[in-house]
Amino acid sequence: MRTLTILVTAVFFLLSTASAGSQPQFMFVPVPTTVELGTGSLPITRSFSLAITGFHDGRTDRGAQRFLVQLSRQTGMFLKPTASEPSKVTLLIHADHDSEPVQKVGEDESYDLTIGESLAKLHAANPLGILHGLQTFLQLVEITPGGFRVPSVTIKDQPRFAWRGLLIDVARHFIPLDVLKRNLDGMEAVKMNVLHLHLTDHEGFRVESKSYPKLHQVGSAGAYYTQAELRDLIAYARDRGIRLLPEFEMPGHSRAWFVAYPELASLPGPYSFQPGSGPDPVMDPTQDKTYKVLDKFLGEMSKLFPDAYVHIGGDEVSGEGWDKNPKIQEFIHSHGMKNNQDLQAYFNQRLQKIVNKHHKIMIGWDEVLHPDLPKNVVVESWRGQQSLAAAAKQGYSGLLSFGYYLDLMWPAARHYAVDPMADAAATLSPEEKNRIWGGEACMWGEWTTPENIDSRIWPRTAAIAERLWSPQEVRDVNSMYTRLDELSWRLEWLGLAHRAGKIHMLHRMAGVNDISALRTLADVVEPVKDYARMENLKGPWDNTAPLNRLVDAASPESDTARHFADLVQRYVQSGFRDPDAESAMRALLTAWQGNDDKLHPYLEHSFLLSELAPLSQNLSTVAAAGLKALGYLDKGEPSPESWRTQQLADIGRAKASVADLLLMVVAPVQRLVEASSLKSASASR
Repeated sequence: MRTLTILVTAVFFLLSTASAGSQPQFMFVPVPTTVELGTGSLPITRSFSLAITGFHDGRTDRGAQRFLVQLSRQTGMFLKPTASEPSKVTLLIHADHDSEPVQKVGEDESYDLTIGESLAKLHAANPLGILHGLQTFLQLVEITPGGFRVPSVTIKDQPRFAWRGLLIDVARHFIPLDVLKRNLDGMEAVKMNVLHLHLTDHEGFRVESKSYPKLHQVGSAGAYYTQAELRDLIAYARDRGIRLLPEFEMPGHSRAWFVAYPELASLPGPYSFQPGSGPDPVMDPTQDKTYKVLDKFLGEMSKLFPDAYVHIGGDEVSGEGWDKNPKIQEFIHSHGMKNNQDLQAYFNQRLQKIVNKHHKIMIGWDEVLHPDLPKNVVVESWRGQQSLAAAAKQGYSGLLSFGYYLDLMWPAARHYAVDPMADAAATLSPEEKNRIWGGEACMWGEWTTPENIDSRIWPRTAAIAERLWSPQEVRDVNSMYTRLDELSWRLEWLGLAHRAGKIHMLHRMAGVNDISALRTLADVVEPVKDYARMENLKGPWDNTAPLNRLVDAASPESDTARHFADLVQRYVQSGFRDPDAESAMRALLTAWQGNDDKLHPYLEHSFLLSELAPLSQNLSTVAAAGLKALGYLDKGEPSPESWRTQQLADIGRAKASVADLLLMVVAPVQRLVEASSLKSASASR
């Protein structure tokens, strides 16, 4: 295992040094608005200290202390607490005034950071900018032969969008508070400012209600947050410049409501959490009791959650419950409605009045968009920029989540390419563009546990955070990946387990201490994309089923496979003349070819690994083809057509998913095999 780790590290170093001229000068994520490099640097020594002038409160003080703790972790030095004498400090912090008592959309989050050879100054209008500037300072710290330092630099920075969110679905699989808190720490590191908690769905009602206690007592299967815990989480988030947005899904996605209170449903039930049980549940929007319950419940929640907004869901409302209820059909006809969409609009109008009564602003998924909807409702688009632009044209403020669904297991580059102002939104007028507030990365919870959720969120979410913070022209994918590699291990200092969790899961699956062969396979696979895993199920999806397979542990994006593809690209572009790239590829392919023999005994030992046998064999077969292709290319001899035909057939079969996993080195090996049909230029070396 140690040999392979050193090998892969060497490959990554080879790639980064070979393209050093194109690498960013700094490892910022997100990239600031403007950066001007000065001369010299500011040493970071044991005497480092800071002071706060101007306005400061408990949040600013705690942010400064948290900064010192993080800086201590980065340097391994015990640093002194905040100094009382501003004239003697290393970092001088100044905020002009307080921020809003309840954080608002569009508050000033800008900051100026100036670092000289003896003093750094951080200035912002309010504590929000101070918190962001401290994170930028941490990303500047570097180690040198003479010690730690930050370069002399002048930074002026502000976000491009006011709303930079992360949705975490805690309804389908409950996520404990400590996991949410460490993800808030990660959000602070990349300057995100909204944690959107999807608190209710078919599978669970995750918030304590004192008005309707059966909601959490019966509707949660015992897994929910008390109101005291949520107040603590809200305070924790505010300390990091992050708002907490609650979502209570209605009128669909609402089985957990009906397990507790079936009288709210359109059909009599009975309702349970058993997969595939009962009708597709939806609230009855025709009875006054529904609105009385929602009024009392939302009144209670409005006091618990201080944010100005409440998300009511509103997506994917099945008409089954309404179609099968004669009373509801009669209601539709007697009120001059044409269809179920009109009935949902009626529900949303009444719901909006309740939300407004409790001094909140309603947010809904883009299905809520309807001509009768009041203009102060915010529309969140999961279906694309077309619906986002349509909402803006009609006068609604909007958010984009389309393209940012983390559960689809897309690579960071694909998320990075999605921009709220692109496509249909790019043609909007300036006034209409101002209605697009930003977007949210969405971590839906069908396949998440406290053990693997960090790896599903990080580091890919940082690419989305950059898209929402940095100038639109910041788009270089290679730079983004280089900086994500750096950020990833920095996030581990905050307690995130996006890399460590995978190792723990591999040990459980193998049941032995030596997981080197299993890790070699795990490092070159990714979970299937989009909704393929759900489509591959033999029966109904069950949120109580164990998530203990390799597909649950494997990273959404294989860094090893991506770097191998980069090596192949370099080698081909060099006319097959790059000996360093060839050597690195050959070493990796040799390790992969022999891995099946090493892994096979463990596949027989563990029932959790047995499904991986075809995948392991495919890796060996594909690697052997890659080595043979390199041999032909190295000699400058075209490979026999019959050999290529056989190898490409094997490669085609290896592209198919096995155990809901994709072997990600297949495509670059295919490129080598196809290239071997040509007489290689390397023959003239």
